[in-house]
Amino acid sequence: MLELSAYETIEKIRTRELTAKQVLEAHLDHIKKVDGVPGKLDFGELSEPEAKKVHAFITLTEDLAYQQAEEVDRQLDNGIAPGILAGAPITVKDIFCVKDTLTTAGSRILSNFKAPYTATSVNRLQKAGGVILGKVNLDEFTYGSSSESSAFKPCPHNPWDTTRVTGGSSGGSTASVAAYEAALSLGTDTGGSIRQPAAFCGVVGLKPTYGRVSRYGLIAFGSSLDCPGPVARSVKDAALMLQAMAGADPRDSTASNRPVPDYLSALQKDIRGMRIGLSPDYFRNSMPDLETGEIIYEPIQKEIEQAIYDSAQVLANLGAEIVEDVPMPNTIHGVSVYFVISRVEAASNLHRFDGVKYGYRTGKDVSDLHDLYRLTRVEGLGHQPKLRILMGMYVSAAQYSAQYYQRALKVRRMIRDDFEGIFDKKGSYHLDALLTPTTPSTAFELGAVYGNTVMMQCADQFTVPANHAGIPGISIPAGFDQTGLPIGIQLLGPDYREDLIMRIGHAYEQATQTADWRKAKPQVVRELEE
Repeated sequence: MLELSAYETIEKIRTRELTAKQVLEAHLDHIKKVDGVPGKLDFGELSEPEAKKVHAFITLTEDLAYQQAEEVDRQLDNGIAPGILAGAPITVKDIFCVKDTLTTAGSRILSNFKAPYTATSVNRLQKAGGVILGKVNLDEFTYGSSSESSAFKPCPHNPWDTTRVTGGSSGGSTASVAAYEAALSLGTDTGGSIRQPAAFCGVVGLKPTYGRVSRYGLIAFGSSLDCPGPVARSVKDAALMLQAMAGADPRDSTASNRPVPDYLSALQKDIRGMRIGLSPDYFRNSMPDLETGEIIYEPIQKEIEQAIYDSAQVLANLGAEIVEDVPMPNTIHGVSVYFVISRVEAASNLHRFDGVKYGYRTGKDVSDLHDLYRLTRVEGLGHQPKLRILMGMYVSAAQYSAQYYQRALKVRRMIRDDFEGIFDKKGSYHLDALLTPTTPSTAFELGAVYGNTVMMQCADQFTVPANHAGIPGISIPAGFDQTGLPIGIQLLGPDYREDLIMRIGHAYEQATQTADWRKAKPQVVRELEE
């Protein structure tokens, strides 16, 4: 039951081969076996048995889940259609508000905050019949690429190797799906925060076009970059989840009012004649030398490079035309631009956390309002939010804005122009999609990079350009490296063409369905079976 796809689970519930309550109870039982202690503040030492657990959750919402599962079963018993996600078990990244449920953003400053309303995306999943299992861990306020910065410890562990990171910031989401704790999860992608951990955890992660899914009820990081999106174990499941969430929202002025296509129908079409590009600019990782400021280039992990060429061959065999040497010259600037723009927007969004209206408030005596703000933020915010406030305020200050922030906005436009050029049907390349690595390497060890913000950000080298451009991107599993860690490949497409990239991803999945690597199971699941 646990290994069924969301689509298969829903079909079995609809035909009454299974009940939604049976599915829920199977998942809750499995969570108790593999997840270990949930994330909590001021956690002590991790015991050896707990070190081998996943630790995806901060809060389990069992009562809510039972109510929702029983409602799905009641509707089906009475001949009422419960929605397209009928009974599918779903986890929610703890950056989304769910009414009367603890919503922490992985931060001490929101450790006592129960949301008074529910985010649009979560509400739509519930209305579609989804069963919400709980809120899962993340980097604090989504600031990070490994999920290690959460104030709620233990941080999530990679189900394929629990000594490795899940990636981030949607690490709890991808870990919960990879470990069969849920069939689906709702994450957010600001600079790759769905796709990068999806690659590290061997699952499918989709960043929709900016505005395709409402941001209402999402605690903002970078308001011009944040995108809610699905995490699943197959492209078909991701399409189903996006179908339930996408669409206009009067509560979010940035949500698109474009009609939502039938994503599942799009998957049935073949990919013959589609033009898929490969860019040399995505086959090398770049980072600054902190002493000289010069850019250092490093090749990506060999097994990931090989996976790209192997997957390109699979797509070519299915009738797609592979176009090589597609220039994407401004990809190199993606992380640098992100450092500036995201910090400015983060600093602005963090000003609301002041200890006055909601959340944590210092218990110390204060002399005035300024003192209240200062002590609340000193005690309530972790290292990463403080860094982002300092940098955001610095680069947006009047004397530095032209040098940093305004320049970053111009380079962001150049990154967008690169994509518009390659997808232009009248242009030289007229691509339908760009095929790239999702990450420069597979999952690194816990603690290996944490604390080095620059190095950590470089894990998002190939995902962040899509956030600057606003275009959709999807990461799908494409095998394993020599150590047994998952490899992800990424497909990027034109605005609002999630149907195209999912169609290509689904075709790849079907063509590789019998591959030996698809039989592998995560370490935490194998150990249970043994």
